[in-house]
This record gives sequence, C-alpha cells and structure tokens, in this order.
Amino acid sequence: MTKPINSLQQTLWPRHAYDAAADVAALSQGVLDTVDMAAGLAMGGRRVDVGGLDRAVGLLCAKALDLPPAEGHAACAGLFALLTQVDALSLALRMTGT
Repeated sequence: MTKPINSLQQTLWPRHAYDAAADVAALSQGVLDTVDMAAGLAMGGRRVDVGGLDRAVGLLCAKALDLPPAEGHAACAGLFALLTQVDALSLALRMTGT
C-alpha cells in the first residue's frame, strides 16, 4: 500500500518550526565568542582584523528587532553581555594600538 502524497512529503521534508529566539541566541553567542577571542588576541599584542564584525552585529540586530516583544526582552541579557564585550574589545584595540 502506498502512502498518501502529504504523508510522503512530511517524511521526506519534515517541517520544523523556526525558532527565531533560538536563532538570535545562537548568533549572539557566536558573535560573543568571536569578540572574546579578538579581545584576547589584542590584549596579547596580536594584530586583530575586525572587518566583517559589523555585518554579523547588523544581522543580529535585525533578527533581534524581528522578535516578538516577550522574546526580545528575553534576549536582552545576551545582547547586553555582547555590548559589554564589544566595549572591552574596543578598549583593548585602543590600548594596544591595533
């Protein structure tokens, strides 16, 4: 006996709900990890190229703005942590002259 087309489609291409808040959290953590690494390298006297970081932060901001209010408020802690680390990176780059 053959399966109906809808059942077959669900087997071959399952539809998973897109979790925008999880996407923002993962992107935020990825950017945070990058910023932390760059700050550590800069403080160690290494030259750091932060080109492209603005695109990642821009994408993160755009995705965060698209969140529903309750999920956006929940994402604030991670975004503030990222802001703190970006400020620390900026200070490290200024201190080391890189």
